[in-house]
Amino acid sequence: MAYHHLDPDDLPETEDYPCDRRGISDAAELHALHAATYEMAPGEQLPRSYHYHERREELFYVRSGRLHVETPEGEFVVPEDEVFVAEPESPHRAFNPDDAEESVKVLGVGAPKTDIALPYDPGE
Repeated sequence: MAYHHLDPDDLPETEDYPCDRRGISDAAELHALHAATYEMAPGEQLPRSYHYHERREELFYVRSGRLHVETPEGEFVVPEDEVFVAEPESPHRAFNPDDAEESVKVLGVGAPKTDIALPYDPGE
């Protein structure tokens, strides 16, 4: 058996990421589940691009602030202590607007871990 007790604030930031990302699944060497914490200052976004996954289910739990999520169906605003879920093949881009008054903290979870993000162009 193996257990991990981690404080995400003690984990290193992911380099070349558009916001402060701390890789929980990387630190715990998880093979099937993606998990990370994200903190977005005003004007920052969570993903590297507007994207979708072919098989991954993603869940974003808002720990503090208000998460905005752009989708082809419109923009969702997710308040603190609520969850946004993106099913496979569902394009999305999570962000904190430029005019936000505070940072947004999110726990992101997805499976399968190895399903890479595919870019989505809303103009097509």
